[in-house]
Amino acid sequence: MLRLKTLSGHLSPPPDHRGALCGSNCGSGTGASSSRDPEDVVVVHGLRSAICRAKRGSFKDTTPDELLSAVMKAVLTDVGLSPDQLGDICVGNVLQPGAGALMVRVAHFLSGFPETVPVYTVNRQCSSGLQALLNVAGAIRSGSIDLGLACGVESMSLRTMGNPGDLSSRLMDNQKARDCIMPMGLTSENVAERFGISREQQDAFALRSQQKASRAQDLNLFQQEIVPVSTRWVDGAGGERQVTVLRDDGVRPGTTLDGLSKLRPAFKPDGSTTAGNSSQMSDGAAAVLIGRRSAVEGRGLPVLGVLRASAVVGVPPDVMGIGPAAAIPAALLQAGLTLDDIDVFEINEAFSSQAVYCVEKLGIPLEKVNPNGGAIALGHPLGCTGARQVVTLLNELRRRGKRAYGVVSMCIGTGMGAAAVFEFPGQ
Repeated sequence: MLRLKTLSGHLSPPPDHRGALCGSNCGSGTGASSSRDPEDVVVVHGLRSAICRAKRGSFKDTTPDELLSAVMKAVLTDVGLSPDQLGDICVGNVLQPGAGALMVRVAHFLSGFPETVPVYTVNRQCSSGLQALLNVAGAIRSGSIDLGLACGVESMSLRTMGNPGDLSSRLMDNQKARDCIMPMGLTSENVAERFGISREQQDAFALRSQQKASRAQDLNLFQQEIVPVSTRWVDGAGGERQVTVLRDDGVRPGTTLDGLSKLRPAFKPDGSTTAGNSSQMSDGAAAVLIGRRSAVEGRGLPVLGVLRASAVVGVPPDVMGIGPAAAIPAALLQAGLTLDDIDVFEINEAFSSQAVYCVEKLGIPLEKVNPNGGAIALGHPLGCTGARQVVTLLNELRRRGKRAYGVVSMCIGTGMGAAAVFEFPGQ
């Protein structure tokens, strides 16, 4: 019930388990139309923590600065880069303690980074982790920096959505403004009702997410992207112990369609959005190292992917979940690609209703969508998700081995959508 209440207000691997990710220069693709512009913004490496259930999971007692520090340090350690080589660090975070600045600077120093490297936060709600990457990419393109770290972090255990703050009394006189404070669960119901997304479709999509994530865990597909985090965990009696967290704990392998169908609607008595077909509130962090191709290759660093295009668009606030259906075509147009050119779509599963709508609206084959599960199974730590999706996408493309394209996209509360197109250059 705590998860539903908060949703309604917003939306032992081996020590060298990650070495293979950085072990080869992924920038050696030689496809006929492959560009190797020295000004390309390229992804060098990315890692994430496990994603754990808010309030009950393994990170319920872990502060966001500790989560963030773990992934920041690990990314640079893996590629052997000194932190003083970074031009800037941007961190996506939604539930910002201390207005955001204090937490990330503390994480910065806990990571052993020098005071000379700047850091800041960005909040574009559920796209904050991706927005952090786009901000750093913009600084690289402008010539301000050569290398930067884009991160995302959220502790939904230690902070929750509360009072929206001081807002104009005129808000209630403007429907679009008023819709901005609509509970996210109700926007999901609006999508389902307005576009005819049935409860059966939503539950079937949720089941597939759980099944894909469970399969990925069984095959150890997440080992390359997860940083083991040592932290404290307090039990119900107040006893404290140290634990090492290296596995997503929100995945439910035993999920069945029958079980999902028995869950009660969470937001409207006669609705179709339930705890089982909505994203999980979660804790987690992710970090992605990006840079200008010439600077990256000049330092002997690998190229895991190339950022080819991005777009952020606005949609009606009361159906904010349709955002990816508008943002993905805009990003593909910039990239000069079509939907058929994309091998993998990582679309955030805020709610099954909106994910189903976006997939059907765009005509994306289901086998291309979240092949290792999405937020319904893995969880949705708000500020972390966009960066986590980039890490998961590029690892999946890398496993496939050949030159390929992928898209990361998500809806955004108050009515927006974001998308970015990445190329894996091949091996």
